[in-house]
Amino acid sequence: MAINWFKYSSPASFYSLAGKMIPLFAAAAVILLIMGLYIGFFIAPTDFQQGEAYRIIFIHVPAAWMSMFLYVVMACWAGFGLAFNTRLSSMMATAIAPTGAMFTFLALWTGSLWGKPMWGTWWVWDARLTSELILLFLYIGFMSLQAAIDDPRRADKAGAIIALVGVVNIPIIYFSVQWWNTLHQGASVSVNQAPAMASTMLMGMLIMVFASWMYSIAVILKRVRIIILERESHTTWVAELQKDGVA
Repeated sequence: MAINWFKYSSPASFYSLAGKMIPLFAAAAVILLIMGLYIGFFIAPTDFQQGEAYRIIFIHVPAAWMSMFLYVVMACWAGFGLAFNTRLSSMMATAIAPTGAMFTFLALWTGSLWGKPMWGTWWVWDARLTSELILLFLYIGFMSLQAAIDDPRRADKAGAIIALVGVVNIPIIYFSVQWWNTLHQGASVSVNQAPAMASTMLMGMLIMVFASWMYSIAVILKRVRIIILERESHTTWVAELQKDGVA
């Protein structure tokens, strides 16, 4: 049976679908998080160079990957909303931004915890660290600009411009260790090379990445449902939900 995906481009239809999906992704996130942390902190062997301090990668690396991935996804949704004037696309971009900012902050924070024993300092103006900090400012700028404009339509358009312009920072973050001489180590996982880590370490890190994805989806869907209710409060279907005590 064919599924009419265009049906879910409507905020009303997507609101119902998201409500059904949230518990599934939330449960998957919890299970994967427990598995990933257990493997990373109790099963994975100690690194012969960095010692026990390396275990921060099981949080740092997934957070850094998600910070970049979510920004690209946010920019795509914002671009769709700007190009096709679709309400749900702009709502999705707005819902993604806080989670992306959280992961960016987490990447910077855990990176500092990692950098202190490795480099002897909490922070250096390294190319990758600086570009990741700029990413945090882009997220904050996107959210601040939308919050400063009362009209949601105008706010979505202004935010979309920032999001699309800021995409240029993503390849800078990713390739910074190749383009410049930086303190930050190169990629431990590459599509072109064998992983530069033990299989147990890689398994734990990838599980944490999947846990981060599941968490992000659950939280973003929950947030977009709230945004839908706020922006569609004048509609009949939202009034009926509130009357029934569902919303």
